[in-house]
Amino acid sequence: MSPVRLNGSTSGYSELSAPAVAGNNTITLPTGAGSANQFLKNGATAGSLAFGTTTEDASGNLAFNSGYGSSAVAYGCRAWVNFNGTGTVAIRASGNVSSITDNGTGIYTVNFTTTLVDANYAFTALAGGASDSSTAIYVTLQLSVSPTTSALAIRTHTNNNATIDATFVGVSIFR
Repeated sequence: MSPVRLNGSTSGYSELSAPAVAGNNTITLPTGAGSANQFLKNGATAGSLAFGTTTEDASGNLAFNSGYGSSAVAYGCRAWVNFNGTGTVAIRASGNVSSITDNGTGIYTVNFTTTLVDANYAFTALAGGASDSSTAIYVTLQLSVSPTTSALAIRTHTNNNATIDATFVGVSIFR
């Protein structure tokens, strides 16, 4: 089947092509033309599309209705990481984190790929996997190092404040 090409009024085009699989695919477009600030999303039934709405306020903040009856500003996770803090530190998975610096036993710096707008962010973290499975591990700020727009220094420690390397460390940054 040949693709369907829609030419722009001045230049460029958009093209729709069928997947290279056997069978038929039907996409049903919504009735009407929609309105400003709308986008196409999955509809109530398979193969149907519907209009969804997002808004952006004068400050450029994204808002949406996530099922609570009204739109509100969305405060997204700006960076996150899951890493192994023992031996050679290794990132398992991450978003907007370029690397982890190992600054000694239980002391790490989370380095951001893209800097944040300021250092007034909140973070949440968890850790586990000490050699003694009954040892609770806590994650706190490395108090001698203030958070910056490009990095966050943390430490993992036991309840008696002894630093300890953790097998599983997870950190999320919100702003």
